[in-house]
Amino acid sequence: MSRSSGSIKNSADLPVLVVDDEVYALKGYELQLIGEGIENIICCQSGKEALNILSGQRVSLVLLDLRMPGISGEDLLTSVAARYPEIPVVVITGIDDVDTAVRCIKAGAFDYIVKPVEQTRLITIVNKALEFHELRCENILLKENLLGGNLQHPEAFAAIITNNDKMQAIFKYIESISLTSKPVLITGETGVGKELVARAIHSLSGRLGNLVAVNLAGLDDNLFADTLFGHSRGAFTGADRARPGLIEKAADGTLFLDEIGDLSAASQVKLLRLVQEREYFTLGSDNVKKSNARLIVATNRDLARLRDKEKFRSDLYYRLLHHRIEVPPLRQRREDIPLLANYFIKKAASELGKTEPAAPPELFNLLSVYDFPGNIRELKSLIHDAVSCHNKGKLSLESFKMVVGDHPAAGIKRPATRSIHSLYTSLENLPSLKESEDLLIEEALKRVDGNQSLTALMLGISRQTLHRRARRKQR
Repeated sequence: MSRSSGSIKNSADLPVLVVDDEVYALKGYELQLIGEGIENIICCQSGKEALNILSGQRVSLVLLDLRMPGISGEDLLTSVAARYPEIPVVVITGIDDVDTAVRCIKAGAFDYIVKPVEQTRLITIVNKALEFHELRCENILLKENLLGGNLQHPEAFAAIITNNDKMQAIFKYIESISLTSKPVLITGETGVGKELVARAIHSLSGRLGNLVAVNLAGLDDNLFADTLFGHSRGAFTGADRARPGLIEKAADGTLFLDEIGDLSAASQVKLLRLVQEREYFTLGSDNVKKSNARLIVATNRDLARLRDKEKFRSDLYYRLLHHRIEVPPLRQRREDIPLLANYFIKKAASELGKTEPAAPPELFNLLSVYDFPGNIRELKSLIHDAVSCHNKGKLSLESFKMVVGDHPAAGIKRPATRSIHSLYTSLENLPSLKESEDLLIEEALKRVDGNQSLTALMLGISRQTLHRRARRKQR
């Protein structure tokens, strides 16, 4: 006797295996689990059948009776603990004996329940066991990925152009957590590519449903509830027919909520129930609905600071913090600028129907000294604007210089006065003014590969002044 809801790749949705030689007991457990939203169930009536099932597919939990013909429950427990240590086994038996219970726990049982079993207790233990299995699998994956050298699925990150070590570490972390069902919080400045990270997580999750994205910025409480939860017919004036919310559309998939830091206090309460219980109500209905969608949220705001100011609920904050990914700004991954610029030049030329222009070497030097407050999105816009104005030859630098500015204060961050002060106070013997000037010019030239225009821009002097001081040094 068996029942399965299909091929589920996500580890949190792997089937629960129920082993009992009594058909009525199997049916009872099955109905109790289904009543709590656990629908992926496999039932069998012997230890031999259970071992055959385990050898052919992964499961998340085993519910096991002890008294069975053939392979006994204790022997099956010992075998499962030895061959599949990541799978928790919950013993359900009519044997109310302390010695037997102790023996089973020592053999590796997650818990021991004596029949008859109260449904509340059974579901509580099952949920704890499923969480234990998910955490154990997650730790195994995390250890393998962080200690391993190469990515297992580099194709999932093809849309993220990078050679940066921090980004590669993020990719490995994503591979480790992608199969879990816990929420993921993605933080980072505007324009760093948080949605691309969310799509990579969904791609690796193996979930059968879609990724459904929604930007929460500007949504009031009513619009938030209607957008996410949907409404029933007659829920409010003008609701002449029922409309499903985005949570329902994300079934078996991923729900991506961007700008979570802008969520109102009332909406945070409603989201908390979804995160905590995986339950929600459509507007105008008292019938509770279950959601199996993976939740990914993103923000460019400091949620910890908002929590401290009581503008973001602490209970929601900590539930969203199960997995956290902080995407570094472009200024911390400057080695990616040439890669991204070339990619955007090619893409812009294709979109505009133009011949792809060659990028002058000076372009990358110019961009390397700019901090990009708008990050990758700003770089993409700059490139698109320049290609739009391009006619022939090499790509012009004029539009880029307008953004970077005619002097360093417009786009190039210089060290703070306190940093410069500490630099000199640490020296026992101060250099002369000429020595300091020569060293500063030398360092600036080195940072922009000898480009005098960019060096003058960085130092806040004219090119003619730089040329005169360089000539003075050569004398």
